[in-house]
Amino acid sequence: MRNFSDLTEREVLALAIANEEEDGRIYADIAEGLREDYAATANLFTEMGAEEGEHRRRLIELYQEKFGEHIPLIRRQDVRGFIQHKPIWQIRPLGLDSVRELAETMEVETLRFYRRAASRTTDASIRRLLGDLAEAEVEHEHIAARLKQENLPTSVRQQEDAAAHRLFLLRVIQPGLAGLMDGSVSTLAPLFAAAFATGRSWDAFVVGLAASIGAGISMGFAEALSDNGSLTGRGAPWIRGGICGLMTTLGGIGHTLPFLIPAFWTALSVACGVVVVELAVISWIRWKYMDTPPISAAFQVMFGGALVFATGILIGSS
Repeated sequence: MRNFSDLTEREVLALAIANEEEDGRIYADIAEGLREDYAATANLFTEMGAEEGEHRRRLIELYQEKFGEHIPLIRRQDVRGFIQHKPIWQIRPLGLDSVRELAETMEVETLRFYRRAASRTTDASIRRLLGDLAEAEVEHEHIAARLKQENLPTSVRQQEDAAAHRLFLLRVIQPGLAGLMDGSVSTLAPLFAAAFATGRSWDAFVVGLAASIGAGISMGFAEALSDNGSLTGRGAPWIRGGICGLMTTLGGIGHTLPFLIPAFWTALSVACGVVVVELAVISWIRWKYMDTPPISAAFQVMFGGALVFATGILIGSS
């Protein structure tokens, strides 16, 4: 890698061209990733990409005027300290707030870089060129703000934020909640049945561990295979399956771990306390994210948990 201060005026201009081209492609990738769910924001980034293309064209014309037809390939990663942006394909699914901020931070970062570079160089022509590029970035910021106002009025932004919230519920909260409920409730019966049948903490722990992991694997595959997301918009199936499976295992492990305590009745008391906490957390999530009335959510979860808990005790004590 070379230092930015070591580049010639020709190389700086070639780097600026590559920078504008890469920024335009980033905006195009964002627009493509958002188009299905957030059309207004996608249009914003399409126009931003078009503006970057226009700036690139102007830079190429200036380069041809000063240096001829051949433009050397100088990329951001070839220059020490230059702006680096994470590839869009690595941050999917795209979040509305993150991509809206990206349009501003990309221009601000590049502006600051050009200004710092201009302040360090002693070559008058390079300083003048860097200053011109910095002014172009200021213009970009104004364009980004204008396009945001034109494409994203308050009503549209509220609609897209509501859509983002619904997608978050579909892709994260629902599979996670289903897994947590299954893990917390379905493992109660085998765990406490084993505890009361054997009277030994370790035996109960082994049964609870097996039930938790087995339920996590089963729920994860069931969620992943139930819907590929193409029609429902619920997102990548294996991501949902992973969330569901992990939360199922977590729900069962919570009240299994107390049985690592050798004293059986102490372990049983702690496990019962953990169960109450787990069911309270599930009730809170249903009230917070699923618009279930708090009393109704608590009653439904506690009643179902109590039935499964009683089933385990009755079977284990028989």
